[in-house]
Amino acid sequence: MTLQDHTGRTDGTGRTDDTDTAPPADPAPRRRRRPLRTSLIVLAALAVAGGAEVAATGALDGGGDDQPSAAPSGPPSTAEVEQRTLTRTRTVEGTLGYGPATPVQAPGAAPASPGGDAQDGRPSNGGGSAGAGILTALPGEGDTISRGESVYSVDDRKVPLLYGSIPLYRTLRVGSEGKDVAMLEKNLARLGYTGFTVDDTYTAATAEAVRAWQDDLGRERTGTVSPGEAVVAPGARRVTEVKAPIGTTPTGEILTWSGTERIVGVDLDVQYEDLVADGTKATVLLPDGTSVDATVTEVGTAATAAPDSGRGSGGSPKATLPVQLSLKNGKKLGLYQAAPVDVTLRAETRKDVLAVPVEALTARRDGGYAVQAVRDGEVVHLPVKLGMFADGMVEISGDGITEGLIVGVPQ
Repeated sequence: MTLQDHTGRTDGTGRTDDTDTAPPADPAPRRRRRPLRTSLIVLAALAVAGGAEVAATGALDGGGDDQPSAAPSGPPSTAEVEQRTLTRTRTVEGTLGYGPATPVQAPGAAPASPGGDAQDGRPSNGGGSAGAGILTALPGEGDTISRGESVYSVDDRKVPLLYGSIPLYRTLRVGSEGKDVAMLEKNLARLGYTGFTVDDTYTAATAEAVRAWQDDLGRERTGTVSPGEAVVAPGARRVTEVKAPIGTTPTGEILTWSGTERIVGVDLDVQYEDLVADGTKATVLLPDGTSVDATVTEVGTAATAAPDSGRGSGGSPKATLPVQLSLKNGKKLGLYQAAPVDVTLRAETRKDVLAVPVEALTARRDGGYAVQAVRDGEVVHLPVKLGMFADGMVEISGDGITEGLIVGVPQ
C-alpha cells in the first residue's frame, strides 16, 4: 500500500515527499538581513562625505599653489591672453547747450572828454550813462551777434560788439597806451578800417579810423572811445534772454548771452579729477542714441554744490569741478539746442598690453592674484601682477604670461 501525503503525491519509492509538507520558512532570516542593508547605507554615506572632503581640500589648495591641479576636468570655461589696447573710462552726466549765460549790463557814467575832440571841437557823449537815454533797438532771443554788429541802441545810436578780454574802462584818445588800445585797433583793422598801425599806442591815425567807424554806427564823430560806446566779449555771442524792454532807460541787465557753439558742460565729482585735463578725449551720447566725439577744452576750479538731500549723509554739500567740452562735429547734434547727455571720458590709454577677462583672476592664499594656465590638459596657477582695468578686462604680467596662453575662467 502506497502512502500518500495530504496532496496525494508519492515519490515513486513508496516514501512520502515531505518537501511541500515542511512548515513555512521561518521569517527570522529576513530579520537577519536588515543589519547588512544598514551597513551598506552607512558605507555610502561615508563615501559621500569622503568625496566632499577631497573636493574641499582641492579647493583650498588651488588658490596659492603653483603645482598642477588634481582636477582632471579643468575649469568650466577658458579664454586667451590677448595683446590689446586698454582705455580707462568713466561715464558721467552732462548738459548740452551753449555754455553759461552772462549778463550785459547797462553802461555806467561815462567820463566826459575834456574840451571835446581837438579836431572837430565837439564833446564826446560816450555811450550815455545809467539813467540817460532810451533803448531804441534790441536783439531777439536766439540771435547771434558778431564783431562790429549792434548789441543794442540807445537814442538810435548803435552800441557794437568788439572781440577781446579787456572791457572799455577809460576814454581812449590820442596819446593813450595800453592793452585796451591794442584791442580796439585790432578790432578796427578786422572791420576793414585802415591808415593806422596796430599796436598799443593811440595815434592821430587811430583817431581818424575811429571817426570813420563812429560815422558808420550813426554816432558822433569824436575820434575818442569812451566806456559804454561798445561791449567787449571773447567772441560772437548768442542772445539767451532779453531783459530790458524797448522804450525804457537802460539800467541793470539789458540782456544775457552765451557762446554761439554748442558745448557740453559737466559738473564732475572731484574724486574723478584725475580723469580730465585739457585735450582729454570723450564721447557724448545724445538722447536719440547718436554719439559725438568731444574734447575737454576747459577745467575750472573745484566748487561746492548746494546741499542736496540726495547726496551724502544729511544732504551735505558735494564738491564738483566744472568741465567744458567742445564737440568735433556739430552737424551730428541735429536740432538739439539743449539736452541731458551721457559723457564717457577716456582718461588713460595703455597700448599693446597683455590682458584677460577680470573673471579669470583667482585670489591666492598668500595674497595677490593668479590665473589658471591650461597646458596639455593640466591646470597650473601662475601668479600675476595687475595693471589697468578697463571694459571688463585687466592688464596682467608675470612669468609665463604670453599672448595666446589659455587660461581658465572659473566663474
